[in-house]
Amino acid sequence: MKDEQITGIVEAQRKFFRTGATLPVKWRKQQLKKLKAAVIEHATEFEDALIADLGRSRVEAYLCDIGPIIVEINEMLAGLRRWARPECHFSGLLCFPSTVTKVYKMPYGVSLVISPFNFPILLTIGVVAAAMAGGNTVVIKSSSKSAASTAALKKFFAEVFPPEYITLIDGGHDIADLCLAQRFDKIFYTGSPAVGKHVLSKAARNLTPVALELGGETGNWCVIRKDADLKDAARKIAFFKLTNAGQICININQIAVAEEVAEPFLEALKEAFVSQIGENAVENPEYPRLITDGAYGKCARLADEYRDRIVFGGVGDKETRRYAPTIIYPAGIDEDIVLHELFCPLLPVVPFRDAEADALMETVADREHPLAMYLFTKDIRWANRVMQTQQYGGGCINEVCIHMMVKGVPFNGTGHSGMGAYHGEWGFREFTHPQTVLRGYTRFNLPLREHPYGGKAGETKMKLLRIFER
Repeated sequence: MKDEQITGIVEAQRKFFRTGATLPVKWRKQQLKKLKAAVIEHATEFEDALIADLGRSRVEAYLCDIGPIIVEINEMLAGLRRWARPECHFSGLLCFPSTVTKVYKMPYGVSLVISPFNFPILLTIGVVAAAMAGGNTVVIKSSSKSAASTAALKKFFAEVFPPEYITLIDGGHDIADLCLAQRFDKIFYTGSPAVGKHVLSKAARNLTPVALELGGETGNWCVIRKDADLKDAARKIAFFKLTNAGQICININQIAVAEEVAEPFLEALKEAFVSQIGENAVENPEYPRLITDGAYGKCARLADEYRDRIVFGGVGDKETRRYAPTIIYPAGIDEDIVLHELFCPLLPVVPFRDAEADALMETVADREHPLAMYLFTKDIRWANRVMQTQQYGGGCINEVCIHMMVKGVPFNGTGHSGMGAYHGEWGFREFTHPQTVLRGYTRFNLPLREHPYGGKAGETKMKLLRIFER
């Protein structure tokens, strides 16, 4: 696709948006219902695409990509009319004779959604649904790495919506840059912090507001205190690390385990992996693959660097791009493998003295803000204090990942793990901006704000101002 073609798409969408067709809530709900019905109808095609790209089983494809979209759209259909209703505020005495000021939730206009490869269906359609709920038109740039999913999505959107409303553009980084060179009204990017900086720099040329959903530069921590239920923690961690072969922005990047319980925890974690995926994950057709040969090679090379400390896993199949869940122990808290987001099945485990848990959390706080944090402990008072003082996107106490499934709550990070928020009403807010409108009157207007400000008139005005502004 060439620059002039992308320009034509953006101009057509801007022209359509300015007709006002996307503004009525009734029309938006009709489009969301159409989107939901189409997702259900094309579910098998999406599952096939996820199998081709990532080797997902149909259950995992539905659990992680397709099902959550339906739940998300249902929440939007139930709440959209309430979310979009203008807010009414009392104007205040200083604004007399005006008594009513309204805040309208207006769509930004033409939005650009850049989606990733790891959950290509969910993180495309889910974000597009939020933009639709807000009343925007959408240009989508989907990942070239997940080619089968991109092809399925391109066909899907072309069948369901006209291109002046929603259209998908495929291609590599060069096409993404052509899109970013356009003047959009809102940009939503999901991916790495490095590319997030690039997106921000491009958006800055037009002062375009941006939402970023990033993985976090130094990864997401899971902390296991000595009083934790080790088997429960191991079971949940194994499930999560197996999901999408670790290619999840909120997945556990590294574990910190109290050295007093390190050995029994490691044994429980090994048993949990074997119980869930078998003795040889690489040969299990249910186990997902890494997205590209490059991703597989990076994972394998990093595992080889820590070969002497691999206590579980450490094997892969280059042909199928499956690499087994791999535990690396002990890892130092300042080692390179702990300082970067891995996005693969490698799992470094850092021992610490349980009495020094607060010092550990200070070290975590000194690093870039993670997208997620997970704590396993019976000391709920300590856990609550940590969760209320650390900076991160979201997380769980004695659980993993399912905070994402809660209705009505926001999702995203801060700093290197993102900006903005979405899901449900928060997605609607992300794709709308509040416009304040005061209704004035032509009668009973007092001269309080007008000159003169000196003499007796000024003194009287000052007395009134001090009364009104208390």
